Amino acid sequence: MLKRILVLSTGGTIASVKTKEGLTPELGPEDIFVLAEVDRNIASVEFKEILNIDSSLMQPEDWELIAKEVFAGLQKYDGIVITHGTDTLAYTASMLSFMLKNLKKPVVLTGAMIPAGMQGSDAHRNLRDALLFASSDFGGVFVAFAGKIMRGSRASKVSTIRVDAFDSINYPVVAYIRDDGKLNFNVNPTELTGRPELDAKWDSSVFLLKLTPGTDPRIIGKLVEVGYRGLILECFGSGGLPYRKRDLLKEVEKVASTLPVVLTTQVPYGIVDLREYEIGVRAMRAGAISAHDMTREACVTKLMWALGHSRDVEEIRRIIHTNVAGEISIPSEEA
Repeated sequence: MLKRILVLSTGGTIASVKTKEGLTPELGPEDIFVLAEVDRNIASVEFKEILNIDSSLMQPEDWELIAKEVFAGLQKYDGIVITHGTDTLAYTASMLSFMLKNLKKPVVLTGAMIPAGMQGSDAHRNLRDALLFASSDFGGVFVAFAGKIMRGSRASKVSTIRVDAFDSINYPVVAYIRDDGKLNFNVNPTELTGRPELDAKWDSSVFLLKLTPGTDPRIIGKLVEVGYRGLILECFGSGGLPYRKRDLLKEVEKVASTLPVVLTTQVPYGIVDLREYEIGVRAMRAGAISAHDMTREACVTKLMWALGHSRDVEEIRRIIHTNVAGEISIPSEEA
């Protein structure tokens, strides 16, 4: 018997058509499936359009909307497929991973680098793969792209031109899907004991600052003055926070007791280890929180989600260092 799958569409390149102003999302979900010539024998599919926007326009309020639609849909359907633009897909996948806890059914995000109605589109492959995995017994939030199934909290866009646009960062690909549609699983399903839960609290007052040589330390205080309640610093290497000549470390120490300052890395596959170098040890003593091996997208959305639950720095540190949705692997001595 075919699994019942709900397809929620949000726009993006996969739904776009050519206009005088450039590619614009206009196609509804059923039109996308028709143009992509998706095999209807994979699953019993129903459709619902909840947004139709370029994903660069995606906002935290939209994540809450999507999470609520998914949670409601899971009461009736065996799995959910979300069509989404690629530019912010990894942010959405990460936030949904935190908002939708203990899922026993699959929620699969996918999109396309080439619109469904254009020659050479990758929409057919990605939609087929998303439906196949949404019909599996894996629970959680995942991304289907270019023959790979990735954990939603580990996926990141790494190319603006390749159809293989996403990688699984610091975590194995969950499954590969061959041209003939056979799934080759690479990891085992996660054993969950809790009940499925919608936890859609969030606070978007998070700023991500990419450090460069010469960054003016006064920017830290200015961001706090503006009203940001959480800061993420994209540091060098495994967590290098400069203090020579321009003392960013001093400015972080001033605010780290009253708002969370999370250190991540500019290296795509990097791991923040504040215990390895003297410069990292200083940052840790100043009160900075290590993002360890989280993706940029997971780091941003998890801090937003954590701020929705608490303003206490130590409680947020605990949340950041708790593996909520497979997004972090942190040594016990650093937790």
